[in-house]
This record gives sequence, C-alpha cells and structure tokens, in this order.
Amino acid sequence: MDNIFNIDREILKLSKVAEEKIKDQFIEIERIQEINSQKVLAAFIKNKVGERHLHGTTGYGYNDEGRDVIDAIYADTFGAQDALVRHSFASGTHTLTVALFGILRPGDSVLCITGTPYDTLRGVIKSDTDTGSLNDFNINFDTVDLKADDSFNEDKIFEKLNKKKYSLIYIQRSSGYENRLAFSCEQIGDIVQKIKSLYEINVMVDNCYGEFVQDKEPTQVGADLIVGSLIKNPGGVIAKGGGYIAGRRDLVEKCSFRQTAPKVGKEVGATFDENRNLLLGFYLAPRITAEAMKSAIFTSALFDLMNYEVSPLPTVKRYDIIQRVNLKKPENLEKFCQGLQSGLPIDSYVVPYPWEMPGYDNKVIMAAGGFTAGSSIELSADGPMREPYTAYLQGGIDFSTSKIAIMSAATEVYRNER
Repeated sequence: MDNIFNIDREILKLSKVAEEKIKDQFIEIERIQEINSQKVLAAFIKNKVGERHLHGTTGYGYNDEGRDVIDAIYADTFGAQDALVRHSFASGTHTLTVALFGILRPGDSVLCITGTPYDTLRGVIKSDTDTGSLNDFNINFDTVDLKADDSFNEDKIFEKLNKKKYSLIYIQRSSGYENRLAFSCEQIGDIVQKIKSLYEINVMVDNCYGEFVQDKEPTQVGADLIVGSLIKNPGGVIAKGGGYIAGRRDLVEKCSFRQTAPKVGKEVGATFDENRNLLLGFYLAPRITAEAMKSAIFTSALFDLMNYEVSPLPTVKRYDIIQRVNLKKPENLEKFCQGLQSGLPIDSYVVPYPWEMPGYDNKVIMAAGGFTAGSSIELSADGPMREPYTAYLQGGIDFSTSKIAIMSAATEVYRNER
C-alpha cells in the first residue's frame, strides 16, 4: 500500500498501533449501528413502503405518496410526531432558517444556550444590510456562553429566563468551529427537563452531524424540534441534497407553511425522481454514519500518536461525526487538507488552497472529493486559517478507503515537519 499511495512507512507503523488502540470503540459503534438500522427497518415496515413510493411527482406534487411516507419514516425513527423532509432544502442552514422563521413571529426572542451559533447562521440572525434576517423582523437572538468545561451554564441560562420572556430555546448540538465536544442526548435531555419544569417554552436543536451517533435523538429526550441536512448523516450518501425538520406536529406544520406557502404547507412540492434516493439513503444512514465514526476515531488515534492535540480524544465517547486536529501551523493545515484530497475518489488530483468562502470571517481551506458536492457524510476536511489552525474532519462512507486518505494527510504533515 505504501508504494501505491506513497504513504510514509512511519505513518503505516503508527496506523497499525492506532487501529489496535480503538478496537473496543469500533465494537460499540457497531452495536449502536445495529440498533439504529433496526429502528429504520421497523419504520419502513410499519409504514408499508412499496415500490410505488420510490417514484416521484411533477408540477404541484399533489398526492405524492412517496413524499408522505418519507415524512412518516423520519418521524417514527426519530420519535417525533411529524416530519418535513424535502430534497429542495438547499442546505442545513436553509433548513434551520425555514424552521426559525416558521415558528417565530415579530417581537419573539430566542435564547441560544450553546454560545454563538455556527458561522453561516450568524447572517440569518442579524445582518448589517436589509437581507431579511431575524433582526429585520424584530426577532431578538440572545446567547449564553458555555462554562469553561463546555457544559451548559445553568446559572446564566436561568438568570436570562427569569429576566425576559423567550419564545424559543436554541441548542447547537455539534461544535461548529468551536473547540468543544458535541452534546449527548442525555445532556440535552437533562437541561431541557430543567427548563421545561419551570417555563413553558419550545426547544429546537440543530442536530447536524449527530443523527444515528447514539441510539436515540433529541426529540426522544424532550426537544420539540430537530433540524438537519440530508448531505450529512441521514442522507446516507445517496441523497443528492435536502434537509429535514422533525418534532411536534403543530411546529412542523408551521415550518411547512414557511417552506411552501401559508395554508398550503406539506400538500404540495413535487419530488421528481428523488424519493428513491431519500428512502435508500435513510435506510443506509446508520451504517454510513458508523463508517464515518470509525474514520473520525482512527484520525484521532493516529494524530494523537503523532503528538498533535485532538478533540475528541480517541477513547472519549463522542456525539457527532466531527474530529478536530490542531495542527499548530498554517502550513500544516494546508498539508493536511492537500494530503487528504490526494486520497479521495473524486478530484484526487486537485490541490486545495485557502480562499474567501462565503459566510465565513476568515479564509477557509477545504478538502472535498465526494460524489455529491459539499457532502459532509463523505470524507472531507476544512478549517479556517486562524489559530490554532484546526482541521475539522467529517464523514467517511467506507473506513477501509477513508483510512488511506487519512494516512495520506498524516504523511504530508509528517514530512512537512521533518
């Protein structure tokens, strides 16, 4: 393999050590994957999915049985009352935006209890120009930073709730470009229970990167609404795009009115030829997510052996598919992404460099060679060109080949430091 992929012999040695260290984690990942796969299968059987559901509609999309059954399968799998699953959502940010504008009204206030949200959502919250942000509609968005140990700052949360009436609690489950761990469903459920015991308030969770990582979802521990992207975990690499909103029926209905038109909601929306992709992708999603988890843990173990700061550590329980590697120097971040790119199935010959990516404050470098553009469930990595020059790796639909790309990234960093 070192001759075919030009992987350094030292990295090959370290990789064998890394794989030996994470055998038990792989067993646990496979246990969770089996549970989630059976949940999905049960939802398919319960909703009597047939060959007719694989075909789409055109025009207005009236009476699209496939569209309706996809919604039902997501709802049943995620322990929700209803779901809105559409290939026409342009991204996770778009889906989150529809959800926020669907359930909020002018004069409402939101409290995000996980600090400032991910970069691309900041323009949705507030913009200096008239872009139609929440602020333009007199919707206020407050934040509470996490504590130093990255736990919920309950004192600050309840201080805010005691002083002001909020319509929505917002939780970002994954870390974005912050150097913290993702939140487990147990952690989310605990804070939601405490808040709801004192206040009548809705809770929405940005569930991106977290689906099928555990054997439950935030809707099963008290969240009223969860939102995610189909080119991440639940699309199972088959979905070409889209997003989902799942949760309480009345809230999902409000979101559907924003997604199409008031009083029309879920009754329209042609699916064209996408029903098969969404159904097959969701069926495969637990297995694909498990492969991504293995890729993340292997990356953590390998770069930990190379004496780089990694988060999560290889033996720490994780609640999303993202792996952070602090590479210390800008050139190491570039080499990491360039090495990873060289081991990807699509565009392996491309050399990534930092660029001004829309929606971000710093230049960003990205390695991506997937069959779907921008897919975060396929192996990719990106990072802003700012200290500590962290590579954020996610995805990997087949560990045996993802391992090659990860070792290629390690080789480029290792040789750059020699």
